[in-house]
Amino acid sequence: MAHTGGCLCGAIRYTISAPINELRACHCIHCQQASGSHGTVAAFVPREGFKLTRGTPKRFISKADSGRNLIRYFCGDCGSPIYSHRETTPETLGVRAGTLDDSSGLKIGTHIWTEMARPWSHIDPAAKQFPGQP
Repeated sequence: MAHTGGCLCGAIRYTISAPINELRACHCIHCQQASGSHGTVAAFVPREGFKLTRGTPKRFISKADSGRNLIRYFCGDCGSPIYSHRETTPETLGVRAGTLDDSSGLKIGTHIWTEMARPWSHIDPAAKQFPGQP
């Protein structure tokens, strides 16, 4: 099943042809700051299964709490975060689940950096949990 998505203003649009089996929530401080919320929720897909169909996102490189460089892509017009990847593994993208047009049927299966989670963040006790980077 193909998935489509994009940013808030519509300047960035994409398609995903690879299957999405699970979502992963990251509660690290950087993801909290980048989202302005509890962290990020992402679908990890192979780069060859992801295609931009409209627009060119801006990018920002930062050192993640894991010590690796993380490259984040976002809309330069509305600021919506779209996807990211580690500098060392550009073949795998973490597409922000909130940008999917239809995320029905998807569930967060893993929570990482739970030791940094805000007290008001919900972490499903049935999901896999890691205090740091697995």
